[in-house]
Amino acid sequence: MSAEAADREAATSSRPCTPPQTSWFEFLLEEALLEQHLQKPSPDPPPVQLIVQFLEQASKPSVNEQNQVQPPPDNKRNRILKLLALKVAAHLKWDLDVLEKSLSVPVLNMLLNELLCISKVPPGTKHVDVDLSSLPPTTAMAILLYNRWAIRTIVQSSFPVKQAKPGPPQLNVMNQMQQEKELTENILKVLKEQAADSILVLEGALKLNKDLYVHTIRTLDLLAMEPGMVNGETECSTAGLKISAEEIQCQVCYDLGAIYFQQGATNPAVHENAKEKFFKTKELIAKNGSSSLHFTIDEERLAGYCQACGVLTSSADDASQQATPYSQIHSCMKSGNYQDLVKIFLEDNLTLSLPVQFRQSVLRELFQKSQQGNDDLDEVCFKVCVCNTVCDVLQGRIIDIQFCQLFLKPSKEKIDFLLEVCSRSIDLENASEVLKRKMAAFLKNLCLGLEDLQLVFMISSHDLFIKLLKDDERKLLIDQMRKRSPRINLCTKPVTSFYDIPASASVNIGQLEHQLILSVDPWRIRQILIELHGMTSERQFWTVSNKWEVPNVYGNVILGIKDNLTRDLVYILMAKGLHCCAIKDFVHAKQLFAACLELVTEFSPKLRQVMLNEMLLLDIYTHEAGAGASGERPPSDLISRVRGYLEMRVPDIPLRQVIAEECVAFLLNWCENEYLTMQVPLPLVQTNPYVKLGQLLAATCKELPGPKESRRTAKDLWEVVVQICSVSNQHKRGNDGRVSLIKHRESTLGIMYRLAFCYFMGFLFLPLQEPLVLTTILSLFVKLHNVREDIVNDIAAEHISIWPSSIPNLQSVDFEAVAVTVKELVSYALTINANNHFWLIIQADIYFATNQYSAALHYYLQAGAVCSDFFNKVVPPDVYTDQVIKRMIKCCSLLNCHTQVAILCQFLREVDYKTAFKALQEQNSHDAMDSYYEYIWDVTILEYLTYLHHKRGETDKRQIAIKAIGQTELNASNPEEVLQLAAQRRKKKFLQAMAKLYF
Repeated sequence: MSAEAADREAATSSRPCTPPQTSWFEFLLEEALLEQHLQKPSPDPPPVQLIVQFLEQASKPSVNEQNQVQPPPDNKRNRILKLLALKVAAHLKWDLDVLEKSLSVPVLNMLLNELLCISKVPPGTKHVDVDLSSLPPTTAMAILLYNRWAIRTIVQSSFPVKQAKPGPPQLNVMNQMQQEKELTENILKVLKEQAADSILVLEGALKLNKDLYVHTIRTLDLLAMEPGMVNGETECSTAGLKISAEEIQCQVCYDLGAIYFQQGATNPAVHENAKEKFFKTKELIAKNGSSSLHFTIDEERLAGYCQACGVLTSSADDASQQATPYSQIHSCMKSGNYQDLVKIFLEDNLTLSLPVQFRQSVLRELFQKSQQGNDDLDEVCFKVCVCNTVCDVLQGRIIDIQFCQLFLKPSKEKIDFLLEVCSRSIDLENASEVLKRKMAAFLKNLCLGLEDLQLVFMISSHDLFIKLLKDDERKLLIDQMRKRSPRINLCTKPVTSFYDIPASASVNIGQLEHQLILSVDPWRIRQILIELHGMTSERQFWTVSNKWEVPNVYGNVILGIKDNLTRDLVYILMAKGLHCCAIKDFVHAKQLFAACLELVTEFSPKLRQVMLNEMLLLDIYTHEAGAGASGERPPSDLISRVRGYLEMRVPDIPLRQVIAEECVAFLLNWCENEYLTMQVPLPLVQTNPYVKLGQLLAATCKELPGPKESRRTAKDLWEVVVQICSVSNQHKRGNDGRVSLIKHRESTLGIMYRLAFCYFMGFLFLPLQEPLVLTTILSLFVKLHNVREDIVNDIAAEHISIWPSSIPNLQSVDFEAVAVTVKELVSYALTINANNHFWLIIQADIYFATNQYSAALHYYLQAGAVCSDFFNKVVPPDVYTDQVIKRMIKCCSLLNCHTQVAILCQFLREVDYKTAFKALQEQNSHDAMDSYYEYIWDVTILEYLTYLHHKRGETDKRQIAIKAIGQTELNASNPEEVLQLAAQRRKKKFLQAMAKLYF
C-alpha cells in the first residue's frame, strides 16, 4: 500500500460516522475536503484556494454583546478550520513552490505559523536559540520550512513585479487590496529584521546529518486527537513523510545561495558564499538526481546563478575564468576597457556563444552610462550596436531600432567599422549559402538606404560586397539607385547601361586613388603609387586628398624631390603619419614614419633628421598616452633623445615649433628640473625662448618649498611673463596732424611673441603630469590679475606670496588677456585634478568676482567637501578662511537666502552678529528659513530669533527657535569641549545640506 493510500485510509477511518457535537458548517467543511479530494483517486491535488477559505473563516474577528470587535476566538470550530488548511498543505507535501505561487504572503505566513504551533514550537521562541538536533523530526522540519519560506520571501520581494492592469474601480475591492498590501509590507519588514537569524538557522541545518519528517494528513489527525488518545507516535522518528538529509541540504543550500546572492548587491564579498552554496546544490542534484527530490529546484535558474557567481567572484583558475566570455565582458565593463569589450563581441559574431538577451543588456548598460554624461562611450555604443546588428542579421532576426538611430548620420569611419565587422563575422570559405545571402541582402539594403554616393561606393567596392553579390545583382542595385535618384533624365534616347561600358583607364585610376586614400599600410601605398605612375605620368598624386597636410617647413623640402614617385610616396607617408598621430593611432603612425625614414635615408640626410625628429615626438605622445598616464616614468633613452633634440645644432634642418614645446613640457612634466636649471647649455637658453621659459619654471618649482630662496627665480619668471603680457604704446601722427596713441598687442621686450607664448601655454597644459608646474603658473597669473588698480575682489592662490606685489608700468599690461588666461588655466587644472581644494577656491573666487554667486557657492562648498570627506571631518582653516566665509555670506545674501547668511556668520572667528541680525530681519527669504534653526548653535542668535518671532506674532516659528535653544548640549554651563562638539555637529549637517542644495 502506498503512503498516500495509507494516509487516506487512516483519515477516513478516524473520521466519525456521525456528526460531532459542533455546528453543521464545520462538519460539512470537513466532509467536503475529505470526501471530494481525498477519497476520490485523482492525480490533481486539492485546490490551494481551500487554504485561503479555511484560514479566512478561522481568522474572522468576533463581535461581543457591546458590538466591540474581538480577536477570533480559540474554539473548536476555528481549530478544525486551521487543521483543514494544514491538511491541504500536507496533501501538497508542503511544496513551497506550489504554495508560494497560489497563496499571498499573509496567508502563507498564517499557515506556517499554525504549523509551528501544532508542531509544539513554543510561541515567542527564537529559532536561532533552538538546537535542531534535539527536537523531534517533525518539529525541526517545521522550523526549517518557516525559515526557508522567510528567506525565499525576502529574495522574491527584491524582484520587480509587473503590475496587473486594474479593472473598474470598486471601493471595497480597493480597500481590501490596500489592507493586504500594508499587511504584506509589515510581514516583510519583520522577516527582513529576522533575516540574519533565519540564515543562522539554515546554516545550522546544513550540519544535521539525519533524515527529517514532515507532517502528513495522518500525523495531523493524530495531533488533533484528545491528549489521552495519542500514544506518542507523532514524537517518534518514523511519523510523517520522510525527507532525506541530502534533499534537505540541497534545498537549504539553494535558498541560502539565493539570499547571499541578493546581499551581494551591497556587499560583493558575500558572492563567494553564494557561489559555494549554489555549486554545492549542483553537486547534490548531480549525485541524487532531481527526480528524487520532494521539492523541485529550477535548474535553469540555478545554472544562471552559478554562471553569475562565476563572473562576479574571482577564481583561483585564472585561465578558465578568462576563457569564459561572460567573465571577460564583466571585467572589461568594470575596468572601462571598452576596446577589448568590442573585440570580444566581434569574435563572438563567429562563434555566436553569447545569448542575444545578454548582448542587449550590455548595450543598454553602455547607453545608460553614455546618457549620464560620459560622451566617450558614444563610439563604444555604436561599435557594440553594430556587432549586435550583424549578429542579428546572420541569425535572421529583425534589425534593432537603435542601429537605425545611430546610423542616421553615417560617416566614413562608421562605414569602415561596419565593413570590418561584416568581414570578420562570416567565414566565406565555410559559410553556408543561407548566411551569404543574408549578409548580401544586408549590405544591399544598406546601400539603398544611403544618400551619399561616396559612402555607397565604399561599400560597393569592398571585397566582401564583390564576393557576395553576383554581377547581375550589382547591376540591378545600380538600376534601383538610379531610379531612386531625384534627378530625372528627360532625354528620349536610351541611356547606355553602366555595365555595357568597358572599364576605362580613368575608372581604374579612380578606384586606385580611392584605395590610396583609405590605406594606412605603407607597402600597399607604395604598390598603389607604382601602379598609378605606370598608368599616367602627368598627375601629382600627393594632391589627391585635401586632407593630406604637411607643415610648410617640410613641404618645401619634400616637393623639391625630383623623382615624382619618390616625392608622392614621401609626402603621402608623412601626411598619413601626422594624421594618425593627431587621431592617436600611434601604431599605424609608427609604421608609416618607419617606412618613410627607411626611404629618405637613402638620398636625403636632411629629411632623415626630420623623420627622426617626428619619431621622437611620436614616442613622446605614445608614452604620455600609455605608460605615462599611469604615472610610470619614461625610459632613460627617451629622456636622452629629448635632451639631444634640444641641444641639436645641425644647420639647415627644418624644425617644427611644436616639437621644441613638447620636449620642454616633457622635461617639466617629469621633474627634470636639475637638467633645465643646471645642465642645459647656455647658448641653447639664449637662442631658444621655450628652453628659457622652461628653465625659469623649473628653477621656480625647484626652490618653491622655500619661499625666501625662490623669490629671486620667481622674480625673473615674473618679469618675463609681465613683458610677454604687456602692450607697447607708440605715438603716431594722423592725417589731421594730431598725435594718436596706438597699442600694439605684443611687446618687443618679451623673449617670444605673446601669441606664441599663449600657444606654448596651451600646449603645456595638454600633456601636463606634474601639478606643481601648473600651480606655479596659476599662482603667477592670479597674482598678475590681482595687482591691477581697479580690482575689487582678489583671487586667492597657493604660493602667491613669492611673486612681486607691484608692476612699474601698470598701464602696459593687458589685464583682459590675463583674466581670460586665469579662467582657462583653472578650468584646465580642474580637469587634471578635480579634488584640489586650492584650485576649487580659485574657481569659486572667479565666479564670485563675475557676480555668478550660485556657481561660486557650488565651488566653495566643493572645496570644503573634498578636503573633509564630505564634511564628516573638520574643514581645514586654511581652506575656509574668514575671507572665504565672508564671500559665501555675500553670495547667500545676494541670492536672498538670509537664514543661511545668519548661520554662516557663526563660522567666522568672531561671530558677525550685526550681519546675522540684519539678515534675520528680512522676511522675503528664498531658503528654508525655520527648518535651518536646528543648525544654529549660537544662543544669542537663537534668542534674537525668539524675540523677532514673538514681535511678529509668529508663534510656530517662535516655538521652533525655543526648542532649538532648549537643547542641553547648548547650555552655556557645559564644558568647552561639549560646546565645540555641538557646534561642529551642526556645521557638518548644515554644510551637507548646503552641498545637496548647490551640487
